[in-house]
Amino acid sequence: MKEGLHPEYDEVTVKLADGSEITTRSTMDEDVYESEIDSSNHPFYTGRRQFVDTAGRVEKFNRRYGLDEDDENEEAEDEE
Repeated sequence: MKEGLHPEYDEVTVKLADGSEITTRSTMDEDVYESEIDSSNHPFYTGRRQFVDTAGRVEKFNRRYGLDEDDENEEAEDEE
């Protein structure tokens, strides 16, 4: 390999959310990496769905564009 071309490939300890630790090799500058996601809490493995706070997003949209509940009700009635 050419000198100065490739990053250092050192050991890294990965700490998972369930408390387990894995030692692997990586080009990361850190010696320890802490992950919030693993197979014990990821929806793909658990089968549970996590719902996004859509109500908060709608409220934020309405505040941004100056809409209130009366405007929304009028629009819904116009569509019917």
